[in-house]
Amino acid sequence: MRSTMSIRVFSVFLTLLLFSSSFLQVARCQSDPETEVVEGTGEAGDLGIVNDDVQDFGSESFSPAPGIETVCVFPKNPFKVVAAGEESELLVGMKNDGDSSLNIIAIQASIHLPFDHRYLVQNLSVQAFNNATVPTSAQATFPYIFAVSKFMQPGSFDLVGTIVYEIDQNPYQSTFYNGTIEVTEPGGLLSVESVFLFCLGITLLGLLGFWIRGQLQNLSKKSKRAPKAKVEVGTATTDASTDEWLEGTAYTQSLSNKAKKKK
Repeated sequence: MRSTMSIRVFSVFLTLLLFSSSFLQVARCQSDPETEVVEGTGEAGDLGIVNDDVQDFGSESFSPAPGIETVCVFPKNPFKVVAAGEESELLVGMKNDGDSSLNIIAIQASIHLPFDHRYLVQNLSVQAFNNATVPTSAQATFPYIFAVSKFMQPGSFDLVGTIVYEIDQNPYQSTFYNGTIEVTEPGGLLSVESVFLFCLGITLLGLLGFWIRGQLQNLSKKSKRAPKAKVEVGTATTDASTDEWLEGTAYTQSLSNKAKKKK
């Protein structure tokens, strides 16, 4: 009876853990319904990075040009952990195997829910360029600095980054990253959700230990209740009626002869 109750309690807490994880994921994604654009702080240099009055290409979509390859690297951040409200940097590499040189127009990115990209969480900054070209059969790397909203709840989100460029005055765009990033609270890796899940995990481990202890106690009780075979030890007795019935026979005579020899 006790073991059955322990199994039910363990199942209830496991269901609660799964439900709470899903609820916190949806809650943190819905807590910041308004998108926030955070401008980058890159300095103008040879690439001609422009930060003011740039065009927003979020509403436009272009196809990628043939012969163009892109790659994305998070320098000094291999685990792709982004602190909310703090600037992060990534590098976009481009390889031009086409027939014409290309001009870089802008780099942009957005944050989406990991299970459905139709739900936009935040539009990140648009970093524009006015003097960045990649000649034919050449490679180039471009920095992109972004920051997620300081109000974004910690958790896993999908980052979608695209680079917009033009070839022969025709606009194109290529997606350089479409994957998961981990958003944490500013100044640390611990979050309220992490603490809650840690405490819930400790509770589940305690219940599991209690269930195992109950099972061991039940096994010990069953072993104690098992009946033991009794071994009776006693002396042999001779029935008087049997002696009278055998009196005068060869058997009694042989017994008496043996007794005399022993004497």
